[in-house]
Amino acid sequence: MTKDILQLSGPVLWVVVATLVCGAVAFVAFVERGFHIHRARIKTDDFLKGIRNILRGGNPDEAVSICEDTPGPVAHIVKAAILHRGDNPEMLKAAVDDAGLVEIERLESRVGIIATVAQIAPLLGLLGTVFGLMTLLGDLGASQWQSAAVTVGLKRALVATAAGLCVAIPCYAAYNLVTAKIASLVVDMERAASEIMAFLANRK
Repeated sequence: MTKDILQLSGPVLWVVVATLVCGAVAFVAFVERGFHIHRARIKTDDFLKGIRNILRGGNPDEAVSICEDTPGPVAHIVKAAILHRGDNPEMLKAAVDDAGLVEIERLESRVGIIATVAQIAPLLGLLGTVFGLMTLLGDLGASQWQSAAVTVGLKRALVATAAGLCVAIPCYAAYNLVTAKIASLVVDMERAASEIMAFLANRK
């Protein structure tokens, strides 16, 4: 396929190049999100157990410091709950919910890039194929309709569609993988929020 791409020219070549560039951008976004999500994952049960023990000992400042030193959305939500531990239940829940929304937005950052590339790559491939067919029809006169020339022209036109699919398929898989991992983190966030709020409410 690389050899076929090198043989392209004109609009088809530019469309294929644009498709591959989009694929490269999506790959960078996927790798960046992968590292971010991996770093954000912690052992929620152990973390909450440690925070509860510290709060039982009457050291909320130490608990906040541990939350600040711990990466990931769970720690940030627990920190928000501790900082608002003296508020009424409605205000405490609002503070935790606001922190959760911020963390979800942070987790989903750049995920839209992957989804967008997965959607537009096949369309770019189709556009390149259309340009290729238009070029083929323009180049072939009535006396030049030879099977070999038509075959080569069709092959070059279809390279664009192949490039689009080769980019779109892994992008779609990457998008589903990232969103599944984010959904798992959101579940941990919701569970941590419920547990820490219940713990703080019982201590009043």
